[in-house]
Amino acid sequence: MTDPQDAIDAAADARETGTDPRVYEQTAGNGEGIPFVGAGPGDPGLLTVTGRDLVESADLVVHAGSLVNSELLAAYCEGAETVSSIGKDLEELVPLMRDAYEAGDTVVRLHSGDPAIYGAALEQMDALEHEGVPTYIVPGVTSAFAASATMRTQLTLNEVANHVAFTRPQGTTLEPEDDHISEFVGMGDVTTCIYLGTHAVSETMDRLLADGHDPETPVAVVYHASWPDEEVIEGTIATIGERVEEAGYRASAMVVVGDAVGGEDYERSYLYGGWANGGNSDGSQEADD
Repeated sequence: MTDPQDAIDAAADARETGTDPRVYEQTAGNGEGIPFVGAGPGDPGLLTVTGRDLVESADLVVHAGSLVNSELLAAYCEGAETVSSIGKDLEELVPLMRDAYEAGDTVVRLHSGDPAIYGAALEQMDALEHEGVPTYIVPGVTSAFAASATMRTQLTLNEVANHVAFTRPQGTTLEPEDDHISEFVGMGDVTTCIYLGTHAVSETMDRLLADGHDPETPVAVVYHASWPDEEVIEGTIATIGERVEEAGYRASAMVVVGDAVGGEDYERSYLYGGWANGGNSDGSQEADD
């Protein structure tokens, strides 16, 4: 097997010379080879129809361990061998999937959420492609969307939040200078969705307070969004850390910061107002000349 880093570097060089022609030939969720499927946030019902069909027909499903709900595996992967990717590096994962594919097995790589958000999918795909195994992506539902649905709000709200930031805090995988959470929160009209473990909530909020952000800024922590043990903890930048610690959670959670959390004080959009019918934003019609 080629060294995975060499494969990744070769793929990067190839992208500099031009776009993969498959970009113009395939649509999202369609392709040949090994699909990298987004399993969604947890609830088996939030797996896409395409994703469900693929795992149901698979011989081998390599999944993201405890990040994928075991109920999903039980419901849709009954006929497949299931292997957790937790604790395995590229040097082990790539030959596992390559060998099964070359032996004629139908292989699915099942990521949590959506592979496009902190999924580390591309490095696996590049390594497999370098080994002659084609791959493609099937999108999934990311936990930020599940959290928004649970809270019965939108991540974007007219006159409240015009932008959304998907981010994570400094730590093992991110240097302090690459942590931009404070900048996003400081913009005011941004809903900041932080992917992190609950153990890091207090530290992150302390940094926001130290940077001078309004301590009353709404924050919601949605633990295991869409799972049977889902829990929602609400508070502010000043209070949420203590509330999460009192709850005692030490697993993954979605942290949502910003005024859209409560769904308050938004303005009616133009989409279903008079603007849509050629009138004014208040629903009235202009008088004829």
